[in-house]
Amino acid sequence: MNAGDDMPPAVEVVTFGCRLNAVESEAMRRAAEAAGQTNTIVFNTCAVTQEAVRQARQAIRRAARARPDATIIVTGCAAQTETQSFASMPEVAMVMGNSDKARPSAWLDLARDGTARVNDLFALPETAHHFVAGSVDALQGHTRAFVEVQNGCDHRCTFCIIPFGRGPSRSAPAGDVVAQIRRLCANGYREAVLTGVDITSWGHDLPGKPGFGWLVKQILKGVPELERLRVSSIDCIEADADLFEVLASQPRFMPHLHLSLQAGDDLILKRMKRRHSRDEAIAFCAQARAARPDLVFGADFIAGFPTETEEMFQRTLDLVEECGLTHLHVFPFSPRPGTPAARMPQLAHDVAKERAARLRSLGQVRLAAHLAAQVGREFNVLAERGGLARAPDFTPVRVEDLAPGAIARVLVLSADAKTCFGTVVQEDQRLLEINAAPLLPVGEAVCGAD
Repeated sequence: MNAGDDMPPAVEVVTFGCRLNAVESEAMRRAAEAAGQTNTIVFNTCAVTQEAVRQARQAIRRAARARPDATIIVTGCAAQTETQSFASMPEVAMVMGNSDKARPSAWLDLARDGTARVNDLFALPETAHHFVAGSVDALQGHTRAFVEVQNGCDHRCTFCIIPFGRGPSRSAPAGDVVAQIRRLCANGYREAVLTGVDITSWGHDLPGKPGFGWLVKQILKGVPELERLRVSSIDCIEADADLFEVLASQPRFMPHLHLSLQAGDDLILKRMKRRHSRDEAIAFCAQARAARPDLVFGADFIAGFPTETEEMFQRTLDLVEECGLTHLHVFPFSPRPGTPAARMPQLAHDVAKERAARLRSLGQVRLAAHLAAQVGREFNVLAERGGLARAPDFTPVRVEDLAPGAIARVLVLSADAKTCFGTVVQEDQRLLEINAAPLLPVGEAVCGAD
């Protein structure tokens, strides 16, 4: 082992929360390193639940004990919404606002004067050119690329603090997004995932107010070398005709949608200030599945929302079956100070936890049934690291001896409650052709999708 092998990285980023935070963390790490930051730990926090905030504080204290000479910087949604509480921690050197964290210029300013600030996010007028500029590369160590196309939220769900951590909705221009994905493909990435806080609101702040489905069309048309395109969580009420057309006609658009549903009872949805009804959620799933019969759905849910009765919760359980959901992401309700839901009559925490456990248990049953139904099927998978691969509908498949980043056809031989197990029946032709090609002169790159 070399003497420097045990040295910590110049900039370590500890990430909490959503996929968008993970994308931004990678951009932050590169920007901070380029600015000359050394011996620095950055905590990119989440404000969705009080538990996420507690875990961030705990991790900060642990890091300070392990590396007392490191500079600790806190950013992210919790730092934006609870600035003073993090700034008052003796372990924290400075707090950086969400609007600055992914901007290379902010890290250069920090390197020069050692100060950071938390901006008023609602005073930001510009569109989000810096999103794509700050995340040209994919997440370090990942085989799919994550592209931030939108940030912020203009809606005010009564349980959610995120608009105060992210600010109003801002969209990256379509041309910037297309150009970024082209660069990612040229760097060898074969699958891209569009991310944001409320991605189906993309375009509302741009000239002409284009819709999100139109953006997806532009990507597929403008980047023919991109083999697979996914989207992160969407709001079903904002799905437009273009998105349904893509579902029906574009096999490169992967048949997996994760929906922000939250509940299955109309009164609870109204008290959450959601913009869809139970019937609209069911109708969306039926229409989308009619357009793409192999479509698989995931969904976010909150269990134990204030005033939720057992009968109301049962309607959420029933919705899982009626929408044919497979992947559930469940939170017990967590009151966030400053939100209307925090002032509503609360359920006992144990009730919320018990309902969340029942909802997760149903999700496990639904997932196990879906996995069992894949036995005997063949489909193309994208290999990740550690022997795991993903089918187009995001089904996890364990496959031996498949290189990360490869796309190969596999036969599913068996399944357990968490994953499928398969064997390769057709190797990745693209990689075989690349490996068989003559060596290129130094400096040339191999790219393309065929």
